[in-house]
Amino acid sequence: MRVFRTGQVSVDEENPYWMSFSDILSGLLILFVLASVVLMVELMEAKQELENKQQAFTQELEMLHMAEGVRKTILHEAADLLRKRGIQVTVSENETVLSIPNDILGFDSAAFNISPQFEGTALQIGEVLAEVINKDNREQFLDTIFIEGHTDSKNFYGMLGKGNWGLSTFRAISLWELWSKLLPSEHDLAGITNKEGNPLFSVSGYAATRRMVVEELTEDDFRTNRRIDIRFTIRRPTSAEYETVRSRLEMQ
Repeated sequence: MRVFRTGQVSVDEENPYWMSFSDILSGLLILFVLASVVLMVELMEAKQELENKQQAFTQELEMLHMAEGVRKTILHEAADLLRKRGIQVTVSENETVLSIPNDILGFDSAAFNISPQFEGTALQIGEVLAEVINKDNREQFLDTIFIEGHTDSKNFYGMLGKGNWGLSTFRAISLWELWSKLLPSEHDLAGITNKEGNPLFSVSGYAATRRMVVEELTEDDFRTNRRIDIRFTIRRPTSAEYETVRSRLEMQ
């Protein structure tokens, strides 16, 4: 009796291409998992980079706000200290300028020198400025302090033909020279520098272009416009720093 055995043929033997197809699927799955991991890592790195940029931008804004706060503090502290000494000065509405009226410095029409009887008051202003600026490294938040001279609208033809422009500038120079020569060393203003190491103080003249009383009708009006302003400018980012900030914003 002949016995016939029915052989069991495996799937792989029956389908010789099945093993290759399953290997391909396994390989694709592995690639998919690896790609997913890489993508997740890249997304995490991109998120961290964005957070770092946002933090840096926030810090720059905070520095600007801090600098504006320091300027405001300097101005109001100086004004309060001077008023306690009986010296009446004013702070501008935008809190950037300390204005010294003419009756404190005594500039006569067409004159730029500070008379001896006003030197004491002028020196007290310089002393107070030195005190409030040097406190808590505040000068590091400032860029320039301008001593600005102003005139009334009366035409002046002196100053080697420079007229009111020269007159206003020389008024600022006169005050600066007085401070430089007579202030004691502990109140030295010339030695104060900004964060870049540049001298903090500078002088400028505006002639009659920035009159406090535009329509001068009385002698008091003319006298009001003959004054000195102390303008405080704060340190701001450079153009390169602004470009960096702009690039960060564009990438967000």
